[in-house]
Amino acid sequence: MAVIGVDLGGTKVSAALFSQSGKLLNKEYRLLGGASGSAVGVVIAETILALRAQRPELPVEAVGICVPGIVYSKRETVWAPNIPGWDNYPLKNDLQAVLGDRSIKISIASDRTCYILGEVWKGAAQGCTDAIYLAVGTGIGAGILLDGRILHGANDIVGATGWMALEPPYKEEYIPMGCFEYYASGSGIGHQAQQRYGDPSKTSYDVFENYGKDPIATQILDKAIQMWGMGAANLVSLFNPQKVIFGGGIFGPAVRFLDRIRGEARRWGQPIAMRDVVFCASALEGDAALLGAAYLGKWETTK
Repeated sequence: MAVIGVDLGGTKVSAALFSQSGKLLNKEYRLLGGASGSAVGVVIAETILALRAQRPELPVEAVGICVPGIVYSKRETVWAPNIPGWDNYPLKNDLQAVLGDRSIKISIASDRTCYILGEVWKGAAQGCTDAIYLAVGTGIGAGILLDGRILHGANDIVGATGWMALEPPYKEEYIPMGCFEYYASGSGIGHQAQQRYGDPSKTSYDVFENYGKDPIATQILDKAIQMWGMGAANLVSLFNPQKVIFGGGIFGPAVRFLDRIRGEARRWGQPIAMRDVVFCASALEGDAALLGAAYLGKWETTK
């Protein structure tokens, strides 16, 4: 028996076939090519079918799909802001229709849920019952494992940590992304650089490149370090995890600041919880979502 993990991005679909133990057997990749709505569902289904055709002797027990948005579990639809026509898209229903095999369990979850599941299966959260994956890329989100269960919330929006209120007074700049994201996400760091330098071409990459050399870049990242520490402290105080795992495109270059982030967090967090928690970088780098999606299929099948 095997499981398939699918990682959907705004421009591509990556999928992989795994053994039950987590060994990677085959990979498949497709560009979306500007597809929207149900056409994206067709690309996902074609990717899954192509992957199965590579190893027809292996029966597939489950497919897990990582989506960059919100998966509404009660009505089994998906919202993904970077995919046109996915405001309330019935992805699971369309996939079942195209695949034509209802014996295969299809599970769909947000990218932050898949990140933490990937770490639980093969990464830094192995053996943990309580862990948080803080994904810092274009935005900021958190996958939360508490008492051995993934948190979802009333409307499946748990982990929208970019909206943490960390810096009063309220500013209009927080409207599109939230306070935490404004100061500490990739897009927020880039936006601040554009404002401070008066140069619309500046990106977060430029800020990291000039840290310690240029006062503006240094100020922007020093503020981000403070915010990462404060945000992590709030999560530790609320959920008392064994580990906080930092991942996403910004960690990456921000891994070098982990000791400073932990030092900042210790100033703000509940002292006993902060004493016991481990801060670390993702052990899976870019594969957390794909592994997590595959493990999602196994996770849901065992319920």
